[in-house]
Amino acid sequence: MNAALPSPSSPSTPAIAGPLAPVFAQYPLQVTHAEGVWLHTADGRRVLDLYGGHAVAALGYAHPGWTRALAAQAQALNFQSNAVPLDVRTRAAERLLAFAGGHFSQVFFVNSGAEANENALKMAFALNPRRSQVVAMEHAFHGRTAAAGAITWGAAAKWYGFPRAPFDVRFLPRRDASALDAITRETAAVIVEPVQGVGGAFDLGADYLRALRARCDATGAVLVFDEVQCGMGRTGAPFAANLYGVTPDLLTTAKALGNGFPCAALLMGPRAAAAIKLDALGTTFGGGPMACAAIEAVIDAIEDEDLLENVLHIGALIRERCTAGPVQAHQGAGLLTGLICDRPAKDVHRALLERDILAGTSGDARVLRLLPPYILQPEHVEQLRAALLDIGLQ
Repeated sequence: MNAALPSPSSPSTPAIAGPLAPVFAQYPLQVTHAEGVWLHTADGRRVLDLYGGHAVAALGYAHPGWTRALAAQAQALNFQSNAVPLDVRTRAAERLLAFAGGHFSQVFFVNSGAEANENALKMAFALNPRRSQVVAMEHAFHGRTAAAGAITWGAAAKWYGFPRAPFDVRFLPRRDASALDAITRETAAVIVEPVQGVGGAFDLGADYLRALRARCDATGAVLVFDEVQCGMGRTGAPFAANLYGVTPDLLTTAKALGNGFPCAALLMGPRAAAAIKLDALGTTFGGGPMACAAIEAVIDAIEDEDLLENVLHIGALIRERCTAGPVQAHQGAGLLTGLICDRPAKDVHRALLERDILAGTSGDARVLRLLPPYILQPEHVEQLRAALLDIGLQ
């Protein structure tokens, strides 16, 4: 899963001993069901969800079209392997490529963002077989598997766990175009989140991404956009690549892609697609019919309900109305929003939860991270503003 555990400083309580391995700190919420943007708890609370389960619940909860699509597919065919061609898999790939704007040629479906990133890096080394280095950004988060964890900022010191990384890694400072000379002909791949998620909803910006694209072109390095968190409409465009007008060689996406059904995808540009050979990649559950039905339903909803326009509108409204109380500034794009606070974000998070609003923290101790469903409405923004103003009085 390409998401950070709540840190020890997060507003959470230790995991309770029981049948589940105690690897996740727990928020003090016992959610029984959800609908729209609301979480309902066992003790009768109705909590406004501005975190969406780590940016997953793009359509909110109990979305009728998504629910119907999964129910119909479950009844028709719940699973077959990739050895069996399926119309639903082909349709999902065609829909995803069209949604991305025609910049990519082929799709490889997998199960998680980390798995998508692992396969992207594998392809980059196949395209640059005599190179040994991957360049990533400071404060990046790409997953918890061997390769994805190796390019996650701070993982080696905190939780990586493997005796060595599978390749050489170099981290570059964010938005520093002067540091791009570190990308050389030893660099197989450069991987970047156009808008960092765990890093605090930090927007790298069009100018920097264009410079990054130019440097990769000059050195032959494969440019990978990790849009696991910022993709699938989260920025108000299909992908941040569309928003900034910069096309990578490979793009990974997950989270909102399935609205809660586990799935992910690796989108390949022409250079990568031309290099694919039989058995070069593999997966058991990736591209299963249920996942593909979920992907189709998500794209249907985004397009039919004009959700990209709503993301832009509500994202702008949050920035306008919610720089209030303890919030001094903001960063990010669309509905991947970082609210920069005048105190530790964990304290604001805790105070919001006391007022029945669930937000998120980030790797930046001062940044409150918002990743709400795309169906959020102005009245929900006003509820957040009122809570922030109230917190500011304390």
